[in-house]
Amino acid sequence: MARNIKKTVLHVCMILLSLLCLFPFLLMIVNATRTGNEIMTGFSLIPGQALQDNWETVSGYFNLFRGLGNSLLIAVCSTALTAYFSSLTAFALAVYKFKGRNVIFTGIIIFMMIPAQLGLLGFYDLVNALGLVDNYIPLIIPAIASPATVFFLRQFLMSTLSPALLEAARIDGAGEIRIFHKIVLPIMSPGIATMSIGAFIASWNSYLMPMILLTTPNKFTLPVMIASMNASQDIVANQGAIYLAVAVSVIPILIAFAFLSRYIISGISAGGVKE
Repeated sequence: MARNIKKTVLHVCMILLSLLCLFPFLLMIVNATRTGNEIMTGFSLIPGQALQDNWETVSGYFNLFRGLGNSLLIAVCSTALTAYFSSLTAFALAVYKFKGRNVIFTGIIIFMMIPAQLGLLGFYDLVNALGLVDNYIPLIIPAIASPATVFFLRQFLMSTLSPALLEAARIDGAGEIRIFHKIVLPIMSPGIATMSIGAFIASWNSYLMPMILLTTPNKFTLPVMIASMNASQDIVANQGAIYLAVAVSVIPILIAFAFLSRYIISGISAGGVKE
């Protein structure tokens, strides 16, 4: 009886926490249908009648779908580069014993602690010298070097990969690259999926770097476009339109999480079993 009561209380608490997490999304969707004056004057969970007007306001400032496409291109490419090359680096640091391995790993940990903003001026000078200002390349290529992802995947691999599995593959004549792609990469997929969600969200929400490097309005990412509306003189009147643009910008993140969440769950289950 006492166990059932504890279970019920636990379920009720989880439901309440879930509703609390969903509440900001509900408020965002409701405010996307209200006018700026309605949003500023009072709080309400009842949808308004200004959805079409807000959409027209957004369309008057920028092309929302172009912004989505620009952000999606950068986020998908940078996430793919982060996932693959970080996995490759983590595999090398976890499996191979070579001179200087600990020094490299220590350097990765140190770079994790350095804010990216400290190198912003130097990075801009480098990009300007290479003639890559107003180009997507400097927003995508640096994703190859992701110290936090390398650190996480190395630790994940050391706890899940059996050395005997690698030795068996080598005895069968498999090369190191084939071992990585056919054996190691599938084992790392839960960890890769977890870090890919974080990398995708970070790239999708990136504002500072695209704002500095991109100068052509048609190349702006969605956060930069939304910020330009937020900085306009009609900020009060545009509140509903801003909520609408933000609501649309959240959709790709939800889709990405929906596709990758099962890998995260399987990764948690696999990490809980130690042979």
